[in-house]
Amino acid sequence: MDLLPVRPTVKTPAQAFTGDVYMTPIYSGTGLSRLTVALVRFTPGARTNWHSHAVGQTLHVTEGVGLVGTRDGHVLRIHAGETAVCPPGEEHWHGAAADTFMSHLAMLEADSGGGDPTTWLEPVTNEQYEQANKH
Repeated sequence: MDLLPVRPTVKTPAQAFTGDVYMTPIYSGTGLSRLTVALVRFTPGARTNWHSHAVGQTLHVTEGVGLVGTRDGHVLRIHAGETAVCPPGEEHWHGAAADTFMSHLAMLEADSGGGDPTTWLEPVTNEQYEQANKH
């Protein structure tokens, strides 16, 4: 058994996020494990770009209210204690609602080939985000 130290929080890169988003890495798989876990904190209105994950992604909200949107326009409003599961290959985005902070644990796995588990795409437009907030 290992005790891992708290790792530094970093501001996420502007090329993959809109607004102020901060990430604290929690775990990056070693050996046979391909699991990656991070605590991600979104300021009101902040969000990811569209993206997908080769093996899917699980988002567990720890604080606030967030949104998870898919290409077909489906939007989940997720609250502290709730979990959203994004299947492999589904293009989606997630972030805070317009008027509140949101933090979530982001959990994903690399595929067995060891490639990048995330494919980043274009930003979510302000119009798409505003429409999602109406739900």
